[in-house]
Amino acid sequence: MKNIFFDLDGTLTDPAQGITNSVAYALSKFGIEVADRSELYRFIGPPLVPAFMEYYGFSKEDAERALVLYREYFAPTGIFENAVIEGIPEMLSALKASGKRLFVATSKPEEFAKRILEHFALDGYFDGIYGSTMDETRNTKDAVIAYALIESGADKDDTVMVGDRHHDIDGAKKNAMRSVGVLFGYGSREELTQAGADAIVETVDELQQILIGE
Repeated sequence: MKNIFFDLDGTLTDPAQGITNSVAYALSKFGIEVADRSELYRFIGPPLVPAFMEYYGFSKEDAERALVLYREYFAPTGIFENAVIEGIPEMLSALKASGKRLFVATSKPEEFAKRILEHFALDGYFDGIYGSTMDETRNTKDAVIAYALIESGADKDDTVMVGDRHHDIDGAKKNAMRSVGVLFGYGSREELTQAGADAIVETVDELQQILIGE
């Protein structure tokens, strides 16, 4: 594989604190208090409007309002309540040294993704950073991947998608790409297997080996 597309949340960084704080803030405005913060981990990865609708039964209108409230907390504060997953910078450096072209394809709004990667000094590893739009016109993973393929000029036949949730695997399949699921994020082996990941790895070292080996 010449080109590698990486998910961001749960694959390159651990955003649990910022995302769950932002979701809890939005839910509180609807009078919903969450006792067990781990319940909100399911918001890490998928597009947020459908997530609010699925997990809390919101109407589309309320889910869109929740997204506005989410960003009210996330944009100034939650965006940096985040941490780089151990071993990721070293892996990215090794992949670049091996001649791979690296890109980010995330459901997070593109401007937020760029700010996060710049904040953690990871942006220099990537040839392109692609995400969703703030107006939700490009908000599914398959749409982001399709956009990334066009903008990067990458051939889907020599490109692989790496991510921790079934949305990453589903998005790759819809674009006729191979995929690698990672277990150091927020998806389970069962989730990634059922989605049809071409390979599943447990550690960053194992991910590096399989990506360089390909």
